[in-house]
Amino acid sequence: MKKIIVLITLFISLGLNAQIKLPRLISDGMILQRDSKLKIWGWAAPKEKIALNFNHKIYKAITDEDGTWTINLPPQKAGGPYEMIFSASNTITLKNILFGDVWICSGQSNMELPMERVKDKYSHVIANADNSAIRQFLVPDQYDFEKENVDFSSGSWISVTPTNILQFSAVGYFFASEIYEKYKVPIGLINAALGGSPAESWINEEGIKKFPEYYQEYQRFKDKNLISQIESNDKKINNEWYQLLNKTDQGLKNKWSNPELNDSNWNTMHVPGYWADNELGHVNGAVWFRKEFEIPKVKENSAKLILGRIVDADSVFVNGHFVGTTSYLYPPRKYTFNSNILRQGKNEIAIRVINNSGRGGFVMDKEYQLINGNDSINLSGLWKYRLGTKMLPLPSQTFIRWKPVGLYNAMIAPLKNYAMKGVLWYQGESSTKNPAEYSALMETLITNWRKEWKLGNFPFIYVQLANYMESKPEPVESNWAELRQQQKNTLSVPNTAMAVTIDLGEWNDIHPLNKYDVGYRLALQARKMVYGEKKLISSGPLFKAMIEKGNTLILSFSDIGTGLIAKGNVALKGFAIAGTDGKFVWANAEIENGKVIVWNDSVPNPIKVRYAWADNPVEANLYNKENLPASPFEANLK
Repeated sequence: MKKIIVLITLFISLGLNAQIKLPRLISDGMILQRDSKLKIWGWAAPKEKIALNFNHKIYKAITDEDGTWTINLPPQKAGGPYEMIFSASNTITLKNILFGDVWICSGQSNMELPMERVKDKYSHVIANADNSAIRQFLVPDQYDFEKENVDFSSGSWISVTPTNILQFSAVGYFFASEIYEKYKVPIGLINAALGGSPAESWINEEGIKKFPEYYQEYQRFKDKNLISQIESNDKKINNEWYQLLNKTDQGLKNKWSNPELNDSNWNTMHVPGYWADNELGHVNGAVWFRKEFEIPKVKENSAKLILGRIVDADSVFVNGHFVGTTSYLYPPRKYTFNSNILRQGKNEIAIRVINNSGRGGFVMDKEYQLINGNDSINLSGLWKYRLGTKMLPLPSQTFIRWKPVGLYNAMIAPLKNYAMKGVLWYQGESSTKNPAEYSALMETLITNWRKEWKLGNFPFIYVQLANYMESKPEPVESNWAELRQQQKNTLSVPNTAMAVTIDLGEWNDIHPLNKYDVGYRLALQARKMVYGEKKLISSGPLFKAMIEKGNTLILSFSDIGTGLIAKGNVALKGFAIAGTDGKFVWANAEIENGKVIVWNDSVPNPIKVRYAWADNPVEANLYNKENLPASPFEANLK
């Protein structure tokens, strides 16, 4: 009934003649799934006759009582371009249509992250990007708790050019590039990902019933008044916090961005670093930083400031001129400005850092420099700093868009009629708070999507979490490691594959820049599982079984390729074992006859083993000779 009401509203908006309306996906430049029965659908007046002229044939349909119509096309070979002409009371012509393989790219920020964010690392790729056979449809970031949407509010198909590529999912693009280069088949990416989203937000109402807590939460957020109340309250708290911050910030009042300011009485600290580790201590609010630097000669072109990452927000001034700002902690700080702001000789940079909770400052092990022409000036080192104002921590906000089911309804449901090859999934960081449930959530999600698409057990290929955060010298418990185990367990779901990225992360960045290797490893899995290269080594070693022999454990693996190796030509590391007391200690490990033997003389009766079990297991070095890393795992003998 709700769907009918929505569609009636749609017809009214189209005018009294209720002309044909196509979904955003069915548009110029689309890529349709080759070798598959296809649905082409849309809306018009009830009982209206629709004609589709495609490839020298006419296909007809009559709209239902609710105004929907569907035309079924027979499977088509890869290729194009084609045109489609739709006729009723109006005519719509779609051009530049290709048939190839369509992949849904979903998950959270590491899938969403565009080539724009990694353009410095892959500048040569972007400069040479020109491939009309690789295209992307970017699904708008929206949620809906009331109903499954039938269309998107925006979106269009774009092909790869040096400009357009900046909008592509970086992981998705590198995957598509690998597949295209191998098979020369057009690749369509549907980018339906949202940063910070947990798995439960991508499951539909029927599926989420398996998780009573999430189902109840979903029911609560069907109430628009509740959402309005939460949003209004969050906005009020946020506005009041920043109003007080700006009102009391002595740096704003006294213009601490002024290059002529006398800062001789300011304290100093090393940048990068956190002021909690210095004299200022654990303080939230606004802290100002200043540094003087020398330029021998100003080059006649633009200049760029690279300021790593800053927690949480920053506003940057060079010689008193505002050059850039970022409002939250994750993006890399890169500010380009006119070099006429610079002076030969002495220059001054001032940064206002706003920290609303936790530890504020400059993220370690990042680049901090000014680039002018071919010259670069290192800005790491001693900076002067002073507290502008001290604030209580800003209360955390309710991220409504991440609540259960909402993203499925708005970002996945409108895709269900669109035939596709498979799904690429990169998500899990936001689910590490409760990793024990993750495998069940993912099994539900995969089963749920397959049921709704009605394409059978289509391929579902996902990325295991990369290494992240500081490494630990001793074996410890780790939610990130537990979630990786849950991801490994999800391989029990038919027609799934996992790309291991335990060596591709950055300890200080939840968004590592190396997206090429992630896309490449996803492509390896697709080439074997989907495209039929059965002899291809597509994965690193996966734990298979374990037996006890004396005080040693003998581990066997699948996907060993042409052999196991300890990468770096050093001792095999990353293994820990435990006895009946459950206390893990580092283990000796050796490769012997295609198996791994682990032991520690202090554990006479080992019954448990872990490998790469940490947030950031930097020493874990078990690979196959094809240079693919082993998946982290935990296993029990009894």
